[in-house]
Amino acid sequence: MAPVLPSSLSPHICILPSPDLAQLLEASSLPPLHDILQSFSPLPQVTTRTTTLITVPHSSFALRFSNLADIEDACHEEEDKRATRIIDWIGERINKRCANWVEELEKQPDPQSTRTPWWDELRRCTEGDHIPSRTEGWNHPVSIVLAVSTTAPNPLQAITTLHSRILEFPSWVDTTHLLCTLIIHPRESPLSDEEAGALFNAVKKQYGYHTFLLPLSLPSPPPPLVPVPVLVPRLPPPSLGTQQNGPLLSEPDSTTSTGMTLNTLRMSEEDIQQTARFTREFVVMSLIPWMEKCLLEWNEAYSSSRRLPSRLFSSTRRLFGSGTTITQNSTHSFSTPVTSLPSRSHTYSAPQSTSGSTVLIPPPSQQRRLAEFATILGDYKLAAGVWESLRKESKGGSDILPLLLSPSPAVVVHVSHALSTVHSSASELPPLAQFQALVYAVRWEAGVSTNDFLGDALEGERWLVWAAGNAEEPPSALLLAHAAFLSARKNAKRRAALWYLFAANRLEKCGIKPLTMYFLRRAHELFSNRPEKLLSPSFWDSQGKLPSDFSGFDAVMSSIEHPLGRLLYTTGDIKGAVKSFLGLLRWSSASSSPLAKLNRDSGDGSKEVFNPDKVFLEDFRVALSHLESISDQKIDFRGLTLPITFAIPASSRARLPRDSVSGDQSEWERKEEIWRSFWRPRGKETLEKSGKATVGEPFYVDVALQNPLDTEVTLANLTPVIEAKDRDTSWAEENIDVESMGEIILRAKETRMVSIAVKSLQPASLSVPSIKYEFLGLFPTGESLARSGRRLQDTPQQRQTVTYAPDTLIKLDVEEASQELAVSFANNEPLVLSEGECKEMKLWMSNAGSRTIGEIWLVGGPKDQIWLESSENEPPSVAAGFTETLCIDNKLPSWHPYRIPINQELCPSKSTTVTLTWRPGGMANQDLCLLFIYRETAGQAFHCTRVTRTYQVNPSLEISARSSPSPSTDHAFLVNLEVSNLALSAIHVKQITAISPTWTCWHPTPLWSTPLQPAQSAHLSFNVSPVETSSCIQTTSAFISGKLADVLNGRTIGPEDPPPLVLTCQHTSTNESCISVHDPTISHLLLTEKRNIVASSIARSHPHIPAAIHPQIFPLFNPLSVDFLVFWEIPSEQQTGFTLSSALNLGAGHAALREVLEMIEGAKGNRSMYAETRREKMEVLKSIRGSEWNVDMNPVVVTIQEGVVEHDFSRGVCLAPVTFSLRNHSLTHPSRYVLQLCARSCNEDSASGQSDIVPPCYAGRLTIRGMLQPSQLGSVQTKLLVARPGVYALSGWQVETDVGEPSSGHNQSSWRTRHRYLQGPPPDYHPCLTVRDISR
Repeated sequence: MAPVLPSSLSPHICILPSPDLAQLLEASSLPPLHDILQSFSPLPQVTTRTTTLITVPHSSFALRFSNLADIEDACHEEEDKRATRIIDWIGERINKRCANWVEELEKQPDPQSTRTPWWDELRRCTEGDHIPSRTEGWNHPVSIVLAVSTTAPNPLQAITTLHSRILEFPSWVDTTHLLCTLIIHPRESPLSDEEAGALFNAVKKQYGYHTFLLPLSLPSPPPPLVPVPVLVPRLPPPSLGTQQNGPLLSEPDSTTSTGMTLNTLRMSEEDIQQTARFTREFVVMSLIPWMEKCLLEWNEAYSSSRRLPSRLFSSTRRLFGSGTTITQNSTHSFSTPVTSLPSRSHTYSAPQSTSGSTVLIPPPSQQRRLAEFATILGDYKLAAGVWESLRKESKGGSDILPLLLSPSPAVVVHVSHALSTVHSSASELPPLAQFQALVYAVRWEAGVSTNDFLGDALEGERWLVWAAGNAEEPPSALLLAHAAFLSARKNAKRRAALWYLFAANRLEKCGIKPLTMYFLRRAHELFSNRPEKLLSPSFWDSQGKLPSDFSGFDAVMSSIEHPLGRLLYTTGDIKGAVKSFLGLLRWSSASSSPLAKLNRDSGDGSKEVFNPDKVFLEDFRVALSHLESISDQKIDFRGLTLPITFAIPASSRARLPRDSVSGDQSEWERKEEIWRSFWRPRGKETLEKSGKATVGEPFYVDVALQNPLDTEVTLANLTPVIEAKDRDTSWAEENIDVESMGEIILRAKETRMVSIAVKSLQPASLSVPSIKYEFLGLFPTGESLARSGRRLQDTPQQRQTVTYAPDTLIKLDVEEASQELAVSFANNEPLVLSEGECKEMKLWMSNAGSRTIGEIWLVGGPKDQIWLESSENEPPSVAAGFTETLCIDNKLPSWHPYRIPINQELCPSKSTTVTLTWRPGGMANQDLCLLFIYRETAGQAFHCTRVTRTYQVNPSLEISARSSPSPSTDHAFLVNLEVSNLALSAIHVKQITAISPTWTCWHPTPLWSTPLQPAQSAHLSFNVSPVETSSCIQTTSAFISGKLADVLNGRTIGPEDPPPLVLTCQHTSTNESCISVHDPTISHLLLTEKRNIVASSIARSHPHIPAAIHPQIFPLFNPLSVDFLVFWEIPSEQQTGFTLSSALNLGAGHAALREVLEMIEGAKGNRSMYAETRREKMEVLKSIRGSEWNVDMNPVVVTIQEGVVEHDFSRGVCLAPVTFSLRNHSLTHPSRYVLQLCARSCNEDSASGQSDIVPPCYAGRLTIRGMLQPSQLGSVQTKLLVARPGVYALSGWQVETDVGEPSSGHNQSSWRTRHRYLQGPPPDYHPCLTVRDISR
């Protein structure tokens, strides 16, 4: 069984009726003859034969009948104009019928039908085009039927007239067709049946056997209407406007479910049977045999042209004579089927009338007609081969091959090629190309089975999208809509929704609103369907989301809903438009989806950036304003919800007037926890929350607002909703006064804190669950200020089932005024400080409550350097160059709150002033946050209040220190101090104080008196010598060794304190008096700055040791440390302060933690099964080994005295003296040394580094031994043998050093070596001895 081809690929038969026949049918209330015969198409059960005589059964064989005169007239119309009229005509028909279609589809319970009425209408309009084309022969007439009736005065003459008529076809219309004669004999004819039979025989004898006699009764009056198949619509001629079909075609009011008008005929049952018999006989006995005969002859010609090469054809003509050669490109109007027929041939090839241009366009080639006839008759094997041959010659065929071939990727290639030949490279498709692509698409959809068309191999729905191209006409939009419909049947919902959206956008431009709205709703419905996600339930728990949470592609959804809302507005559904525009705001530009930026410009400034938020908001404003203007009563907003939120619950809060607006809430909570930790061992009194509101005192609800839209938004009448515990709404309205913000304008993406005053007239426990406002001043709405509770995982049930704690509300208690401390700065302007400045500020404290305040504490930050006990007298001073000592406990102090000294209780309405000295620890631009804790008397609960002040710190001085062994024998080290001015103003350095437990630093000259200009540096050199006693080094080392041993062994750290220290402070100043370190302010701020530096260094070096036990392990000062305290002032800014340099340790260390580390490494501890624990222990061990307490170095430093020796070489060689100085830089351990001298340097060149320097030659003792006590300087005298004058390198030596353990006395028998070192001349140290000859 051959597949059913589209009706547009069926034989086209033209009817030429005589005038008497037309009158007869009109008198019988019948349509024209071609419409009557079309009602009997298709014919069932028709059989054809292929060229190989294989029978091909057809379950349905379609025919197309047309009026010959109409076809002739239409052929003379330009194809471009006709294509334009067809597209407009299709759009008009769709626009007239779409409203009924949509209404009927929406009434159906299941909208998922197998067909859509608009596609059927588009298909019928496309297949109703019977006008011949220049590019293909499907619409070219296959047969012409000359029809007359026996009611004519002379029927034979009428037949002769029809046969003699000249065809009015253009030259490009193929006139090879079957010519038939039809004689209709009505019952009321003047001729009898015998006479009609005689006429039939005479005509058959004269014009051939393709003559038929059709007897009809045609009763009068006409019989009842009989329904027949619906006729395809046809494009009316230009002169007829929008009229279609004949005037006698009955169109009753009843319509089918798809909206098509029923077609009826007024024919009796006998006439219907006679007409059906004629139609079948005509097809089976005349049309099909003739087409099969043409197919055989054309195939023979086609095969012969490809059977042998052309060279053999030339030999055949030369040997056997010439014959008629048929080429592929020749027309077949005079081909073999025509010339071989007898004179009364049934094949008509009469000449055609030519008018206009003399350039004749040939009809379609015989090869194409062969392919078309083979396709119609079902000889698909032959047809496929011929079509493929035409395709290779670029003469078409790609559009038909998809109907004949099995599904494969090659079919898709044929489709793409067919459309590429139609679609030009222009930006807009011409009407003719649009219509041709539409014809192809309709044929493919109808000719390919549905399963194959929608299969994965073909994906035919994409063909429709390709055919639609970029045309913005109704046919292309319906192609996209049908592609979307087919994709939805395949369950490709997102793709279907996208194509529905594209179709709606094109239909909207054409003004077809009902269908546009339907397509948009279908797109919205498909996009709203959540795709199935086969995920484990644990996935949603891990992501903290609900399985029902879903958000589609925001840009696509907004592109669907926005035009839908505008259509609703233009069609009169204002409330629906308001709801649609309001829902669009949820797809604001704040969305995280990358598709939210599709509508944005690239930003090159070539065109204005499209702002969707502004458009959506303006449309909503206009629609809502229009709805209010046309509504007689108040609008009901219960069904509308604002999809976006402006409030930020996490940042909103209730604030008391005395509370600070600035400052992070977590910072205040941290300070309150510091206070609780501080007071817990001292008492059980609790700290009340940061105050309560008092009756009659306004407090503020700070609402954090953030505009999520990319456009300006107005919020009117913003008011917090206040609820009172155990009170009703009426009580709250009477006793709570709430301020209302008139109008708030939020700029695009702006974040703002809005403070709303609230005053309670009665004590109550208040909460703020939400706010309410009018969006754009038109739409009343509200938002919740509740913060979501945390996820509960305390019980097994909570861990198995997702459970959250109750939401957290903004709450505030209102009570009668009792205790309240008001604190403020005397000058609350932002501070601009220099780094290290000591700033004095006055605090004004007033008792604003009704009860006295007897105790006040100040809680700052861990890094805040604050001093409260400032003296009214001048700070103590000492003479310049004087050395002070400062005794400290050397504990790393933990930060604790300060108690503010007040002379007496602070009574109600009384106030006092406290002077506070504050030094910023580093450069920053932030807020100084101070928490004040107060109470009436001991034993009562504490209350608190907050104060902040904004400050900015600019750089001032930068200090760096470098040390080296002193070249002088009087001092151990030389420290070079560099002071750089980083400020923008000149800085005057007033004093430099060197602080060390074991070293004294002396600067030989006073400081310079001129100030340092910006970007200027100064260099100072300090001579460093050890102090007389150094016992603190051993005691501190023993303390730190024991503590770190406890850490490494996992033991509890004991409460022991480190040994106290005595700091030596030596001042260098610009004048005769110096600032004393015994000044309480200076000493406190100095030790606080030192604590911050040391604490930061310990936290970096030992991250795995808890910070809480740092004060129990590490001391504040390293006994070998040297700190420089630089006092300065900026006269232009009236700023004074100091800068501390603390990064220098002098002297030799001897791995004080070596025994502890060896014990830990050699111990067999418990092995942990966790790699993280082992890794952490190894990192702790590594940090301790590399700490400053485990430094190991060679304590002996060798220097050689250089000089010039004069000698008279005429008396002999010279024994020049050379002095080696050896200093033990260890303050605790003695050292033994062995100095070995070489008689000749092993490497003469490397010894000196220069070719003109003579290597040394030592004489006398070459091995010298000695011992050095801690900090002792020793010298060794040697001789250098000089044979001639010159410069001699003092190299060629090495010193072996044994560091011993410290012991009492100098008993050699108790010597125990701790370290052993070997050193030679340093690579960068080249001492030389110059010997001169004085004999000359």
